[in-house]
Amino acid sequence: MRITGGNAARRILKVPKGFDVRPTPDLVKQAVFNSLGARVVGARVLELFAGTGALSLDCLSRGAVSALCLEKSHRHAEFIRANARSANFDAALEVRIQDVFPAVHQLAEGGRQFDLILADPPYGEKNVGHRSTSVAQQLLDDANLPKLLAPGGRFILGHARRDTLSLARPWHEVKALKHGDSVMRFLELEGSVPSLS
Repeated sequence: MRITGGNAARRILKVPKGFDVRPTPDLVKQAVFNSLGARVVGARVLELFAGTGALSLDCLSRGAVSALCLEKSHRHAEFIRANARSANFDAALEVRIQDVFPAVHQLAEGGRQFDLILADPPYGEKNVGHRSTSVAQQLLDDANLPKLLAPGGRFILGHARRDTLSLARPWHEVKALKHGDSVMRFLELEGSVPSLS
């Protein structure tokens, strides 16, 4: 697993052993960043369920000004910090060891906003005939998350293809990328200034 582009392209990232973490594959990351293009430059980034912090590190490598990683595992947080140090991004990257949903509430209460919010959480089960109960659906349903997205910002949400999500206001889908069992949805807030990409 490596940083896929920018100043630190091809730098190999350390990943915790075992099945506790499911890093976003490099091919999927590359497709996401190709789609985001120049909107990463100068962006303030929030990564939810950060795992290894790979998405944030790719953003910083490609010109983002700051990144905040939310990760509840102390062990995984140490990997994020080590990867940031090895890529010389430790000054621009902050790690909060906390469950995502209380952290999102606190960030919203504090008035924080981000240009890019990235989440590739644990995958949910197949949900034929009933509404999804996956973490990805919970993020879409969270009333605080839209408050964190700056005007014109974008929320990129990963989920399993078998997990059919219900998209409700205020989210509006711009595009979706499919790769194997993965889907990456590009979402904006309804009424935000239309983007060119």
